[in-house]
Amino acid sequence: MSFETIEYSTGDGIARLVLNRPERMNAINTQLVTDLRSAVAAANEDAAVRVLILSGAGRAFCAGYDLDWGTKAEDASQKAMSGQWDPVRDYLGMSRNVRAYMSLWESPKPVIAQVHGWCVGGGTDLALCSDLIYMAEDAQIGYPPARIWGEPTTMMWVYRLGLEHAKRLMLSGESLTGVEAERLGLASKAVSVEQLAGVAETMARKLATIPLNQLVMSKLLVNQAYENMGLRTTQMLGTVFDGIARHTPEGVAWRDEAMRDGFREAVRRRDAPFGDYGERGR
Repeated sequence: MSFETIEYSTGDGIARLVLNRPERMNAINTQLVTDLRSAVAAANEDAAVRVLILSGAGRAFCAGYDLDWGTKAEDASQKAMSGQWDPVRDYLGMSRNVRAYMSLWESPKPVIAQVHGWCVGGGTDLALCSDLIYMAEDAQIGYPPARIWGEPTTMMWVYRLGLEHAKRLMLSGESLTGVEAERLGLASKAVSVEQLAGVAETMARKLATIPLNQLVMSKLLVNQAYENMGLRTTQMLGTVFDGIARHTPEGVAWRDEAMRDGFREAVRRRDAPFGDYGERGR
């Protein structure tokens, strides 16, 4: 099984999906979205697989959407429509991404996210749509586009955190370390980056000893409870708001700034009041 942006392998009842754009910190582009959905489908079609592990190559789990690609693609699309924005076209396009991320949630077989380095923006959808999250203690997970140019489309934050912390992170765009994520219940466990792969693998091997039918039923039971809380409706609104956020006067101005001065500089200026993410020079 071969994919352009994902390294895929199986063994011992486990499918290992490694995001493989390390030169871009595994930033999301169209191909990665396509490959993710196909890889998850392949794992579920393999009768020998009972558990999936999702991780990232290089120094980050996923740095969110590839802004260099995304800003240019969106600008070109808008120019092709004489400067107009079609919100329905935007919604349909982003919904395809949401469906790919939610393939992790909808996968009958459990998915473990193994998070190290940065997990930000759209990259958080990959982790939060998984079933269990294991993090390096110094990993950072957060949604900085909440400051400008985005809203979380899967909106899993509110379903995985309590009201206070979900609002704080969405209003501020601040991040959590792995240690903080474990303390707040967002992650199952935070360990040193050297121990991370081993800890995730150990849990996967334990789950792989359980009958697949039992795993599927247990996952469906928990998922259904959250589906009944309005998860799908919240995601529809989040996807619509994400499109609006990218086309407010401020959102368009930020996109223009990123194209003019480079997205690294635009991100640095965005994060300067908070002293995090791009302001740290990473």
